[in-house]
Amino acid sequence: MTANPYPLGLRLHGRRVVVVGGGAVATRRVPALLDAGADVLLVAPELTPALRARVDAGRLHWVPRRFEPDDLDGAWLVQVAVDDPMAAASVSAVAAERRIFCVRADDRTAATAWTPAVTRHGPVTVAVLGGGDPRRAMTVRDAVRELLAVRLGSDGTASTRGRPGPPAGATGGTDAIGATGATGAGGATGATGAGGAASAGGAGGAGGAGSGRRAGRVALVGAGPGDPELITVKGWRLLTEADVVVADRLVPGLLLDELRPDVELVDASKIPYGPSRAQEEINQILVDRALAGAAVVRLKGGDPYVFGRGGEELLACAAAGVPVTVVPGVTSSIAAPAAAGIPVTHRGVAHEFTVVSGHLAPDSPASLVRWDALAGLHGTLVILMGLKNLAAITATLIANGRPPQTPAAVVQEATTGTQRILRSTLGEVAADLLAADLRPPAVVVVGDVVGALDG
Repeated sequence: MTANPYPLGLRLHGRRVVVVGGGAVATRRVPALLDAGADVLLVAPELTPALRARVDAGRLHWVPRRFEPDDLDGAWLVQVAVDDPMAAASVSAVAAERRIFCVRADDRTAATAWTPAVTRHGPVTVAVLGGGDPRRAMTVRDAVRELLAVRLGSDGTASTRGRPGPPAGATGGTDAIGATGATGAGGATGATGAGGAASAGGAGGAGGAGSGRRAGRVALVGAGPGDPELITVKGWRLLTEADVVVADRLVPGLLLDELRPDVELVDASKIPYGPSRAQEEINQILVDRALAGAAVVRLKGGDPYVFGRGGEELLACAAAGVPVTVVPGVTSSIAAPAAAGIPVTHRGVAHEFTVVSGHLAPDSPASLVRWDALAGLHGTLVILMGLKNLAAITATLIANGRPPQTPAAVVQEATTGTQRILRSTLGEVAADLLAADLRPPAVVVVGDVVGALDG
């Protein structure tokens, strides 16, 4: 008789957790450990760009080599995220000698602990174990998630107000893996109209009429600014149906932790001034997986069309005859100020706001931004990807007439548990930013709205 697992909620805040491996599995599991406040030690010769970004931000410690027994000194838990059975067995053997619970991605039967399928709703966390069958656990988890959305308020207390369920005809969990014919939000090249999926090339792609293969598809999904609960219902549903998820570094990590174990996770992180996949390579991955019959989700932080290069990806898919669904997301250009208590518009203060990319310096020949014109506006200026060039940007705005005493703010990692807010002025914000050691991702807000709700 096989014994049932004993369910337990681990309080890991400040406690050492060792993760062995730096690939896709670790990319999925580390965010939940960090969310629990664990002191994460990552042991791996190489890391995915998304994990490297967390190391560079000081969120975890990385030892760039293969595992050694002393790595478990002081550990409360170890997660083995490698696909080498011999290497995994050696780690779990050391863990067993030291009586440290060990999760193994390669062999659940050899593990002393299992990672459940998890859903979170405000302060409520539900973890489901499926008797060793992760697909069963995911299906039950998804059903519980929908029930929580209807029966509980955002604070986790009972609510008598119902919420609409998934769109008519939608299926949740793993039963939707073979679904085809996804509908989109419209507005895309080749779209059939409102609610139609964008496509081009007729049935020439894989899965077309008479091909005998399952039709693949791509969904460009905005994941929101950072809080995993800010993804749309439709975006989350498509994630549950995905065979392949191509994610950038700004997506909420906890969403990746909720993916089915058999989902292929492709790290398409574009780390500013660091390692990144060429856009053409990302486009090709989307096309190739879809033509092979997979349901592909391109998961992006914020909104796919707000400096997300979603248009380029849609055009590449359309050229290959791959149907595309576009799911808008909550953009950080509005959400980050709001999370910091700053409305981008306010009656009597600002009647307009402008969102601009600051990834190029004002004097760059490649820049398309008219900074001189922006300096003359009275409304709110929201700058994305502008930390590196902030000193040059503020100097240019002031030189062209924007008063240096104009209120300014920087919001780092908005809507997450590590959100930081810096309030300053246009003339001082660049220096204050360096002193406070704020890092990307961060949004800069310039305008009188910064103090509109004070007092």
